[in-house]
Amino acid sequence: MAQLEQIAAPGSEWWRSAVIYQIYPRSFADASGDGIGDLPGITSRLDDLKDLGVDAIWLSPFMTSPQRDAGYDVADYRDVDPLFGTLADFDEMLAQAHNRGIRVIVDLVPNHSSDQHVWFQEALKAGPGSRERARYVFRDGRGENGELPPNNWESVFGGGMWERVTEADGTPGQWYLHIFDATQPDFDWTNEEVREEFRSILRFWLDRGVDGFRVDVAHGMVKEAGLPDYAPVADADSMGGREDNVPYWGQEEVHEIYRDWHRVLAEYDGDRALCGEAWLPTLAKTALWVRPDEMHQTFNFPYLMTPWDAKALGDIIRESLDEFGKVGAPSTWVLSNHDVVRHATRLALTAENPQGEGIGPLTPNKPDAAIGLARARAATALMLALPGSSYLYQGEELGLPEAMEIPDEFRQDPTWFRTNGKRYGRDGCRVPLPWEAEAPAFGFNHTGASWLPQPAEWATYARDVEAADPASTLSLYKQMLAARRAHGFGSGSLVWEDAGPDAVAFRRGDIHVVSNLGTEPIELGEGVTFELKSQPFEGTALPVDTTAWFRRS
Repeated sequence: MAQLEQIAAPGSEWWRSAVIYQIYPRSFADASGDGIGDLPGITSRLDDLKDLGVDAIWLSPFMTSPQRDAGYDVADYRDVDPLFGTLADFDEMLAQAHNRGIRVIVDLVPNHSSDQHVWFQEALKAGPGSRERARYVFRDGRGENGELPPNNWESVFGGGMWERVTEADGTPGQWYLHIFDATQPDFDWTNEEVREEFRSILRFWLDRGVDGFRVDVAHGMVKEAGLPDYAPVADADSMGGREDNVPYWGQEEVHEIYRDWHRVLAEYDGDRALCGEAWLPTLAKTALWVRPDEMHQTFNFPYLMTPWDAKALGDIIRESLDEFGKVGAPSTWVLSNHDVVRHATRLALTAENPQGEGIGPLTPNKPDAAIGLARARAATALMLALPGSSYLYQGEELGLPEAMEIPDEFRQDPTWFRTNGKRYGRDGCRVPLPWEAEAPAFGFNHTGASWLPQPAEWATYARDVEAADPASTLSLYKQMLAARRAHGFGSGSLVWEDAGPDAVAFRRGDIHVVSNLGTEPIELGEGVTFELKSQPFEGTALPVDTTAWFRRS
């Protein structure tokens, strides 16, 4: 088979090749003991992340919030929620991370605010036609007395996308748009006052020294003019990743917002970066978010959602390198985050599970945990050999599966409530981490409190247990990150190779990478010296659900 060389984007900026570790603050480490993770907890565990070998951390929201959607409902963009600490705690965490050579990316939520944000409270008081209401998407209702919503849009979290307000005089009034929960009103990004406010917010955090922003719902913000009726296709991903021409996703005008933000970040030293959460139906459209004057990274969600199939995975990698390369950007690979089923479980699913659906006690055909973990280790070993940046989600380095048996009474995700339990939502990937097997809350804190219950079997996944085991998933991740750095795999090119129809195979310099996604072992031949195996095996026959890095003599 002819070898085809694919060249990654040129450039030496840190974000092009970095391994970035996502921290979900409420579930990472809890210094206060109240059952919710916090910024001092993150600071206390930075040495573990340094030891793991990551280049940067991304913090999910920690700004002031009523926590109706785990912090993605922001009431004050320039302060830390007391649940997580103070601005001084943030500054200390940032300084300690930088002291260890770890960059810090913070989450920014520009599509919507909390309904407790001072602007929205002012909008409710000011009334129709006011400057205050113009900051949000308020509209008159349809029907004889405005009793019907302005259109038929359905919320990502279930139910309608419009909420009617009661005016100051007590009469039924206008409706406001909320793509997500009713407590998360959407900003109107055609309003220059909104745009200027977010420029100021960017500068507030850049002045404190952050290295970049992960932008929530980066494909939202701008809605099609006229707000036409639209019904999503059946069983679609809740964030629109499989749909085209959605009037509230991926509008052309959103790109000018990021060109504007790009100029703001360019005012600062140190290659500050924007990473977009943009769920789009094709890689060609996804790549538009990272043209040279827009964002620097955007998550490769088509890659994340690819099933465990050699042809599908090979095709998506080829297409990713091509499409992102066309705009001079790296691909930003990712397998898990706080919104999807953990890949140690997802890769063993035997039925469709659209993004946001989740898994719970009554889900049929539960995945095989051993198969899921083997595939997860193999998938990560493949991902970390690819040119570009890679994101890791907290706990995946321990091989954590999705927590599937959370009792209904402990669930927190708005999706669960707005769909009346039809969708389990995202709680299963957000359970607090296990650090020490014998400690209260497995070392998440000293009190044993935990905002979501931790499965008892997670004692076997605790970091102290895995750190002592050279065959553990944690040991494998440390080995992979050290080897990736040593070989410079984050940049450069790859050469495709042929290891059969059930394999994804390529070469990085003198290192061959082969993943077996089939049902039978793959013989690698003579003269093989292994550098890394995603699971132990003897001989030169690569087992199923296994990735190896090796040299040939």
